Amino acid sequence: MSTTDATNVPYTSDTHADGLAVTGQTQWPLWEVFTQAGKGAPHEHAGSVHATDAEHAMQNARDVYCRRGEAVSLWVVPASAIVASVPGDAGPFFDPGNDKAYRHPHFYKVPLGVRVF
Repeated sequence: MSTTDATNVPYTSDTHADGLAVTGQTQWPLWEVFTQAGKGAPHEHAGSVHATDAEHAMQNARDVYCRRGEAVSLWVVPASAIVASVPGDAGPFFDPGNDKAYRHPHFYKVPLGVRVF
C-alpha cells in the first residue's frame, strides 16, 4: 500500500483505510458532492471530486463547490456506495406506482383562487 500527497501522483492501493475500493490504480476514489444553497433548501447534486478519504473529499468539495459562498451545507458520498435503477428495468421496476391512479394529480380539483404552476 502506498500513498502520496495531493501534489504528487496518485494513490496506488486496492482499497483505502475506509474499505473503499480504489477506481483503478491511477486515481483516488470518486466522491459525489451534494450542496444545500440555503437553510431548509434541498441538497442537490453539484458534481464529483476525487479524494483519499471522507475528510479529504469534504475539503476538496468545499474548495471546488463553495468558493463563493454558494452553499451552507455539503454532503460527500462515495460513488461506489450509490445504487441506481437500470433503465432497461424501468417498466417492471416502476409498475407498482402506475396502478395507483389516485396518486395522479388529475383526480384533485383545484380550489378557485389557487395558482397552478
